[in-house]
Amino acid sequence: MATTTTDRVLVEAFGPDSGTMLRVKQAALVVAGIAILAICAKIKVPVPGSPVAISMATFAVLSIGAAYGPRLGLATIMGYMILGMIGFDIFQSSTNELNGVSYMMGGTGGFLLGYVLATLALGMLARRGWDKSVGKMAMAMLIGNAVLYIPGLLWLGQVYGWEQPILAWGLTPFLFGDALKLALAAVLLPGLWALVGRARG
Repeated sequence: MATTTTDRVLVEAFGPDSGTMLRVKQAALVVAGIAILAICAKIKVPVPGSPVAISMATFAVLSIGAAYGPRLGLATIMGYMILGMIGFDIFQSSTNELNGVSYMMGGTGGFLLGYVLATLALGMLARRGWDKSVGKMAMAMLIGNAVLYIPGLLWLGQVYGWEQPILAWGLTPFLFGDALKLALAAVLLPGLWALVGRARG
């Protein structure tokens, strides 16, 4: 069934929309999305005393969710997770020695689950047109961040114990950077839609 103008996500606004070439486009987008996630995960700033670092991975996760929609976004994030699970060094703090399932069961495991949930949340909100408005996109990013942080913090508490400074490890150091990333995405996605509209005008 064809997707209407109002419920399209960004990647559906260009290129083929049916047949074999649509599948080729979707496959290329998944590969590109995984590469972007892997690169952004490695752009990081360590937080002293915390098992979690500040990185651009959350920005990539939420932006891909919004641009790709829930189904293609989920395929992309799951492809990323599967590659990481089998041992590719593509997660934020994974190494050649620490990777795969062992890494995923460590302190960042809850945030990895949050990536999947946040991708779906942003995809569904974008499908409702939230990515075309700066205000709604900012709200979508807030929701996505909440969906990402909740399992991340719960997992930290379970792994390290609730007597540890869980919020200081997994939340408060990231708020300022997340606010900047939220503002960037809130402008970027509606801006790209405006460019698509002008190109077709």
